[in-house]
Amino acid sequence: MARYNFSEIEKKWQNYWESNQTFKVTEDENIAKDKRKYILDMFPYPSAAGLHVGHPEGYTATDIYCRYLRANGYHVLHPMGFDSFGLPAENYAIKTGTHPLVTTEANIKRFREQIKALGFSYDWSRELSTHEPSYYKWTQWLFLQLYKQGLAYESEAPINWCPSCLTGLANEEVLNDGACERCGTKVTRKQLRQWLLKITAYGDKLLAGLDELDWPPSLKTMQQNWIGRSEGACINFTVEGSNDVIKVYTTRPDTLYGATYVVLAPEHKLVSKIVTINQKDEVNKYIEAVALKSELERTDLSKHKTGVFSGAYAINPINKERVPIWLGDYVLASYGTGAIMAVPGHDERDNEFAKQYNLPIIEVVNGGQPGECFTGEGVAMNSDFINGKSTTEAKKLIIDYLQEHNLGEKTVQYKLRDWLFSRQRYWGEPIPIVHCTECGIVPLPESELPLTLPNVSSYTPSGTGESPLAAITEWVNTICPACGGPAKRETNTMPQWAGSCWYYLRYTDPLNDKAFCDGAKEKYWLPVNLYVGGVEHAVLHLLYARFWHKVFYDMGLVSSPEPFIKLINQGMILGEDNQKMSKSRGNVINPDDIITQFGADSLRLYEMFMGPLTATKPWATAVVSGISRFLGRVYDVASKPAGNAEPPIALTRLLHKTIKKVTADTANFEFNTAISAMMIFINEATKEEYCYTKLWPNFVKLLAPYAPHLSEELWQRLGHNDTISYEVWPTYDEALTIDNEVTIGVQINGKLRAELTVAKDITSEKLSELALANEKVAELAAGKVVKKVIAIPGKIVNIVIG
Repeated sequence: MARYNFSEIEKKWQNYWESNQTFKVTEDENIAKDKRKYILDMFPYPSAAGLHVGHPEGYTATDIYCRYLRANGYHVLHPMGFDSFGLPAENYAIKTGTHPLVTTEANIKRFREQIKALGFSYDWSRELSTHEPSYYKWTQWLFLQLYKQGLAYESEAPINWCPSCLTGLANEEVLNDGACERCGTKVTRKQLRQWLLKITAYGDKLLAGLDELDWPPSLKTMQQNWIGRSEGACINFTVEGSNDVIKVYTTRPDTLYGATYVVLAPEHKLVSKIVTINQKDEVNKYIEAVALKSELERTDLSKHKTGVFSGAYAINPINKERVPIWLGDYVLASYGTGAIMAVPGHDERDNEFAKQYNLPIIEVVNGGQPGECFTGEGVAMNSDFINGKSTTEAKKLIIDYLQEHNLGEKTVQYKLRDWLFSRQRYWGEPIPIVHCTECGIVPLPESELPLTLPNVSSYTPSGTGESPLAAITEWVNTICPACGGPAKRETNTMPQWAGSCWYYLRYTDPLNDKAFCDGAKEKYWLPVNLYVGGVEHAVLHLLYARFWHKVFYDMGLVSSPEPFIKLINQGMILGEDNQKMSKSRGNVINPDDIITQFGADSLRLYEMFMGPLTATKPWATAVVSGISRFLGRVYDVASKPAGNAEPPIALTRLLHKTIKKVTADTANFEFNTAISAMMIFINEATKEEYCYTKLWPNFVKLLAPYAPHLSEELWQRLGHNDTISYEVWPTYDEALTIDNEVTIGVQINGKLRAELTVAKDITSEKLSELALANEKVAELAAGKVVKKVIAIPGKIVNIVIG
């Protein structure tokens, strides 16, 4: 019998698919919308490390599903590309002097080779990379549309600053311990000029849109919590002795009578104006100290709060009481108004702060124990005209009073903040803006896109907060498009998120040089029917992409309000030591090694056989070996003499059960149990002398999405000249999936002693007779009296002896 030579077979069919463009898809208006499917993987960042075995898990799942869909008559778009702008390539450039373009394109080549070696059915004619000017031309164009809609603006504000990477970081790029996610350096705070996108303007739409989506409930909750919508009031506290007003936001306006001090963020714009001469030195020292803390450190509820008195006072608008103005590290300029009214009787942070600095504490809500910090709802007390009112009633009365007297207003607030959209680095999309001394901020004309990156010899940031681009004077100095006078280009670049916000749209029309995508093609494919990727992107990438998409929908650029209808997060594959794979632990498994040793089909099957797709599971190379042996048995069955006669009825029934099981499990992404069902069939088929021609072709079709290389080979050996990729999925006869026989346990005095295989429709009398005649039962009952026999067809027989 011939040996299963997986290396030869896999290379042969990968070459066939590539040369024949087997999976290239075009738009065909004759195909109904419900027979089109857009299946998308979260595209990878091409790192120098290449793929490890965790990466192909999601890719394998979508590939199986796509192949299954094609076999069921669906028109499938399944593209792949690379998220290729990123800080690692720039950091490598700083260390070695190698241009990020060189590093990135070498990494892409490596990734592409590794992905193709796994036999995924991508339409490679649609491949894109976000660093290519033909792509980022349209990223820049889309940014300009956001700018024209008033959703992109420039501001100077505190940001997370990595002193090692010398760049600003968004909150999501800072780890829970306050370290930079890229290099692990402690993050500080720095005032910088930056670009932001007004994602807060879409807070309500982003929340409401979640109801339309078939996403995991936990993921929806994560997005809801990140957006953090709340209703309350914005209240005006006038600074004593001036016309300056401190605006504070609170969800508990009913506690306004209990506000005994105000706290400003150290970065608040009024600090320098209101601080008294006596407090100035102390305040300046405090501001310097807070600048060294990350935002996460400052908001950590378990950490000690610090503050300093400004020397100034404000007036509580509800009772005209004079309250001190403090600076506190737990208040952030980037959240809300950058100021809070402190109610230490009913807020734990305020209570801790007040006790530490000996500030007044007044109880204004009756509901807790006397003297405790009660944070729940109750009845107003010590609050004048709202005394005795419930929290809900008191909120409304206070807001009405504030609005009537122009002291505040009802407000909806979000935990979500506007999106920091600029980075102080070279390797990113140039922002298509110029700064003119006469005209101010001027967008670049769309006809001048793409604005490409200049070649540079040094990638090291100045450390002052400016991008390396700022040193390229011949690139920076330009002409104002509006007035023709001297101007300077924007030197910050876009974050890596920019390219990934809309790549799914470009896949529909990747070669278009007239538009970011053709409207008809976008409408043909969108929205994405299934999006698969890691849970690490559960909040930010998805939130950002949804934001851009909703803006485009409002502008009439796309046809659907949401980009991704169904989403699945695949589970993590751990190392053999049950730990997350990492170079430092030495537990990374290279897929190239597995493919060399066992074959791509074995790797694919194993990753799906490990357990449920969404579960976290450890790698076990020994099990891959078992999967390889299973495929070898499949090959051996195919190598047996052809059996043209009627196959055994038991094997026929088993195949129909297998078709039913694999069909349902593949449709529901339960790939591990589908593989188990195919293994059971092969175990039985191995016992036969022949490979039955009435059964085998349908089994090969079942196997094809899971082990496509081997299946193509077996299909060809069955005499077919065309690929199996578009063959019709097999059907089953329901009657043949129903067993005519059942196995029933026989108990003696309540203990299982034997089993019987009997007809499904057997009578209880016949069942009793067969049970008593069973050799094991007769032996145990010898010399004893059978007192009773309880025979329940389809369930059990219980014999009572004494």
